[in-house]
Amino acid sequence: MRTALSTLLATHRVLLADGATGTNYFLAGLTSGEPPEFWTVDRPEDVMDLHRRFVEAGADIILTNTFGCNPHRLKLHNAQDRTYDLAKGAAGLARKVADAAPRPVVVAGAVGPTGELFEPMGALTHADAAASFTLEMRGLRDGGADVAWIETMSSTEEVNAAAQAATAVGLPYVVTCSFDTAGRTMMGLLPGSLAEALSAQPVAPVAIGANCGVGASDILVSLLEMQGSPHALVTKGNCGIPHFVGTECVYSGTPELMARYAALAVDAGARIIGGCCGTTPAHLAAMRKAIDEHTPRERPTLEAIVSQIGPLTNTAPSQTKSAERRSRRTRT
Repeated sequence: MRTALSTLLATHRVLLADGATGTNYFLAGLTSGEPPEFWTVDRPEDVMDLHRRFVEAGADIILTNTFGCNPHRLKLHNAQDRTYDLAKGAAGLARKVADAAPRPVVVAGAVGPTGELFEPMGALTHADAAASFTLEMRGLRDGGADVAWIETMSSTEEVNAAAQAATAVGLPYVVTCSFDTAGRTMMGLLPGSLAEALSAQPVAPVAIGANCGVGASDILVSLLEMQGSPHALVTKGNCGIPHFVGTECVYSGTPELMARYAALAVDAGARIIGGCCGTTPAHLAAMRKAIDEHTPRERPTLEAIVSQIGPLTNTAPSQTKSAERRSRRTRT
């Protein structure tokens, strides 16, 4: 049954977004340097299988296999001319899985950054970025995506170019940034400034939030910093902290840790909770159970986050103090 993200949010349930794409593909045989987007054509059953396993684990939202499906990233593989077709095909695969699900599942068209710097620091212009995102989003729309899921962003310029593209093709949109540099994005945006960064858009986002980053504890701090936003809040954190075992990158988060993260995220005000890098269907199933069985509690303090999830990785002291002040205000 096809549904809009806004419709599911209107039920006032806490929604579960899916987990990782790339790291799960690596477990299935993706090799270093191989673009995951090519699996839409080369290994469509594997793409659909991951979508199905996330739905079976309880996901209300599944993201398409299109994180790097824009001309700027695809040109690294001489595939920039395949942008529309790959985006449309990936959305079509997710659409088949969602339509076969026993409950409403939203297909979110994943839109990652271009990987380029905007002028004057780089050569990327607003017009070029908007055109790149528009081409990708037309494919996502035509393949059956319900919403554009603009993720892992770091600059206000790129966030607004992507939002403009979503509106141009008629898709509602979600924006999440990666606050992985001392509590800010790589380009200096603070979590509490994201809503303001989008305030000039003629169509407001359905939801905003944080994804990826440096671990579940840090992303919960970012979530606390977004309190007071006029939009529904999203947190899609990495499964613990990555480390190398030989040549393999392994994430430290267990299903139990991600379940605790999900419960804390509910109390911190998230309306949509998911996992990013390292999050498998097993982790997601534990998160679903934690959300469904959760009894609401007070908004978590920094001490509660650290005691239940682990220490912060690199959040700036100023952000930490601000989040602590905010969490205290909500309890008085």
